[in-house]
Amino acid sequence: MRRILAYFLLFLLTAPVFGQETMNIITYNIRFNNPDDGANAWPHRRSDVIALLKFHEADVFCVQEALHDQMVDLKDGMQTFDYVGVGRDDGKEAGEYSAIFYNTQRYKLQGQGHFWLSETPDKPGLGWDAACVRICSWAKLRERESNQSFFVFTTHFDHVGVKAREESAKLIYRKVQELGGDRLPVFLTGDFNLTPDASAIALIRSQWKDSRLATLSPPYGPVGTFEGFDFNSSLKNRIDYIFVNDKVRVLRYGVLSDSKDKRYPSDHLPVLVEAKFID
Repeated sequence: MRRILAYFLLFLLTAPVFGQETMNIITYNIRFNNPDDGANAWPHRRSDVIALLKFHEADVFCVQEALHDQMVDLKDGMQTFDYVGVGRDDGKEAGEYSAIFYNTQRYKLQGQGHFWLSETPDKPGLGWDAACVRICSWAKLRERESNQSFFVFTTHFDHVGVKAREESAKLIYRKVQELGGDRLPVFLTGDFNLTPDASAIALIRSQWKDSRLATLSPPYGPVGTFEGFDFNSSLKNRIDYIFVNDKVRVLRYGVLSDSKDKRYPSDHLPVLVEAKFID
C-alpha cells in the first residue's frame, strides 16, 4: 500500500500540466568582456560558457553583464536561440545587456521590451542613488506545443545604491502587473547584488517565490553564486536568483559549480531551475 501511495504522489508531482513538459531556465552573470581579466578574459572562456548552457539543456537562459560582442558569440554558439535585450547605455548596442535567450524551436516570441531602473524608466539614466545605469528586459513567450504563454524578466541590480535596489524591486513589480503578469506564469531572474537578508530581496519575496526555497527536491550545489574567479572561494554569497509566481512549480533548483582545469567559466555561478506551469 505504501509503495502504491508513493507512486501516486510521484505521478502527481511529475504529471504534465497544460500538456507542457518541464523546462530548464538558467540565469547567468557571464562577466563582461574585460581584457584585463587575463587568463579569465572572455575569449578564453567563451566556449566553456556555451558548452555549459548546452550540457544542462537550457530552454531559456538569461545573461547579465554581456557586451554586444558577447551577445553575438552566444547567438552564434546557440544556433537555435534568439534573444531579447538591448545595451543599457543607449537602448541599442552600447553597454551591458541583461538579456533573455530562448529556444525558437520550442517557443514563439509574443512580446518584448525593456525599461530602466530609475525614476524615468523609458530612457537611459541613473536611478535614485545608483552608481551605474541599470536595465530590466522582458519577454512574453508562448510554448509551441502547449500554447501556454509566460513571462521572463531579467535584470542586474545596482551594487551600491540601497534605495535604488529597493525602488527597482517595486518598479519591476509594477511593470509585471501592467503587462498582465498576474494572469500568467512569471520568472524573474538576475544578479541582484544582494544576499537573501536584504530589504530589497524581502520586497521581491513578498510578491514571488524564491526558487531555492520553493523547489520540490533538495537544492543542488553550493549556496553561494559569486566566486570572483577564485576556485577556492567559500561560495557563501548568494546574489543570483530565479523568482517565480504562484503559477510556476519549481521541480529542481541548482547552483552549477562546473569548472575546467580549476577555472570557472565566469566570476558568478549559474543558477538552474527545472519548472513547469500550474493552474
